[in-house]
Amino acid sequence: MADSLVIVESPAKAKTIGKYLGSKYIVKASMGHIRDLPKSQIGVEIENDFQPKYITIRGKGSVLKELKDARKKVKRVYLAADPDREGEAIAWHLAHYLELEEGENCRVVFNEITKQAVKDAFKQPRKINMDLVNAQQARRILDRLVGYKISPLLWKKVKKGLSAGRVQSVTVKLIIDRENEIDAFVPVEYWSITAAMKLGDAAFEAKFYAVGGEKRELGNEQDVQEVLRALEGRPFVVTDVKEKERLRHPAPPFITSSLQQEAARKLGFRTSKTMSVAQQLYEGVDLGKEGSVGLITYMRTDSTRISPVAQEEARAYIGEKYGAAYVPEQPRVYTKKNANTQDAHEAIRPTSVLREPETVKEYMTRDQFRLYKLIWERFVASQMSSAVLDTMTVDLTAGDVTFRAVGSKIKFHGFMKVYVEGNDDGTEEDDKFLPPLKQGDEVAVSSIEPKQHFTQPPPRYTEARLIRTLEELGIGRPGTYSPTLETIQKRGYVALEDKKFVPTELGELVIQLMEQFFPEILDVEFTAHMEDDLDHIEEGKVDWVKVLSSFYKSFEKRLEVAEDEMKEVEIQDEVSDEVCDKCGRPMVYKMGRFGKFLACSGFPDCRNTKPIVKEIGVACPQCHEGRVIERRSKKGRIFYGCDRYPACEYVSWDKPAGKPCPTCETMLVEKRNRSGTRLQCPQCGYTEELPDSEQA
Repeated sequence: MADSLVIVESPAKAKTIGKYLGSKYIVKASMGHIRDLPKSQIGVEIENDFQPKYITIRGKGSVLKELKDARKKVKRVYLAADPDREGEAIAWHLAHYLELEEGENCRVVFNEITKQAVKDAFKQPRKINMDLVNAQQARRILDRLVGYKISPLLWKKVKKGLSAGRVQSVTVKLIIDRENEIDAFVPVEYWSITAAMKLGDAAFEAKFYAVGGEKRELGNEQDVQEVLRALEGRPFVVTDVKEKERLRHPAPPFITSSLQQEAARKLGFRTSKTMSVAQQLYEGVDLGKEGSVGLITYMRTDSTRISPVAQEEARAYIGEKYGAAYVPEQPRVYTKKNANTQDAHEAIRPTSVLREPETVKEYMTRDQFRLYKLIWERFVASQMSSAVLDTMTVDLTAGDVTFRAVGSKIKFHGFMKVYVEGNDDGTEEDDKFLPPLKQGDEVAVSSIEPKQHFTQPPPRYTEARLIRTLEELGIGRPGTYSPTLETIQKRGYVALEDKKFVPTELGELVIQLMEQFFPEILDVEFTAHMEDDLDHIEEGKVDWVKVLSSFYKSFEKRLEVAEDEMKEVEIQDEVSDEVCDKCGRPMVYKMGRFGKFLACSGFPDCRNTKPIVKEIGVACPQCHEGRVIERRSKKGRIFYGCDRYPACEYVSWDKPAGKPCPTCETMLVEKRNRSGTRLQCPQCGYTEELPDSEQA
């Protein structure tokens, strides 16, 4: 007979924990939060120390009845929600609803859902931590005050359905600022000169470096011609050789932001998808006879700390699998990344390195496996020895002109045997071979190629780049990045084009008004300071009501000015040449979360919409009558299809190249990888390189 009730957030977590606890425990799921601020009103008594007016979330009646009925049958209740501010708040609301005694040791927390971690947690239940609860309440109320006070103004002055948010507004401004930087960017010309050289049969490259021993930049073609004239008839001789050993260290185990960034780079995951799949891995995957098992530690963390037990298990595994040379003499300790780091949780790691990805692959979905493999490899690599690279820098001089060749090769793979961190431009570090050059060697020159270049503007933000920027600026915390990016797209303030954020006209207009009337909300330092205040509330250092009161004093004055002085703005839609095929009115351009589309100007009477058709200049390889056009799926992914659809059902995820395969005559398609784009036959697998002039 069960004598204890355990409440967690989700059925998956309940299933995993129930298996470990046995028949003396009833394990139920609250399905997330049970109480929240009302949607119909601000729900905060500002004059009464910002007291929130919580109501039961609609649709939770049957869940709450089930929990209350279960409560009557047991002597004790344990609240085992996630180990963070949100989890603590859920536990507090549940304790209030179930009328548990204040100060009762009812809260259990664990960083991983394994048998040992769960059993250890139940041996030391604690009181609900009101500092954590108050930090969550303060964030919720701050966001409610900003959202529910500014949004009605935007509705009245600009357009219904708009909203402003404490973190989302700063994020949109970052995207707009970057777009302004790109628009204002003036390219600067520069040149490079590359020489193809040989020592015996060994070929290598060297690049122009200096004149008269001083490093020189080549700003125009005239500079290049000067160098080329100085080289005429002169042999290249090796004048300096520097060889040294370089260590390359592994990246630390994942925290939330680095997991989101790496999953975007290596797996193509959106942040919301990464967090959703990570949640599944944390709460438990059914491993057949072993039952449901939590495969990773808690995924909302900004700490790189690792438990000594996990570290020892990893070191033993590495030694046995790869050999003693791959285990560093001292266990690796990764320090806090910045002052804002909270050390309450461990880094994201597998709950046991002994569960190699391939051994559990059959029990997982494709996405679960790919993310688990990424987390497993990153963690194992983080505990391995550094890689050793031999580097060689060679100066080759002809008269007064110096060219430089740089080579490197991996002497000892170390952690690189398991995993190498990605980067935003998708390049990889390969071995660059140099022959055994020594001072005094004369080398042959096969060709000398000057090339014109232009400096590039800063890149638009991808999700990975934007998260990294928010983290570096101290804006938001592990649990807020993903919902923030989702919100700014849903509101139509930004759109994703080719996986990069672009501000919309609406986004620019709203931020313009915010800059004029609520500059603090858009101030990076102010927002980061607010995040610090929330951390201090969590640590028990400051009173949450004082933080809210301090913010609201100046905010209230800003509201009064905006109410009086903000002018109404009418957004004019850009009219297209297209006519609505349903009602005959002109179609207008609209911006959705995946870019522009056409909508009838007669909305809401006519709700007709059309994608903007983009021809790629290729005839349909299936019907030979239509043209191939670029389209978007419902999830925003680009694909290619015949413009005669549905008469012709040709479709391809890869861009058709308009060129037949020389082997089987099927149309080649473009395939992208980290080193560029190549042409490939989808039928027989034939490949060829895409000419440089056609590379995107």
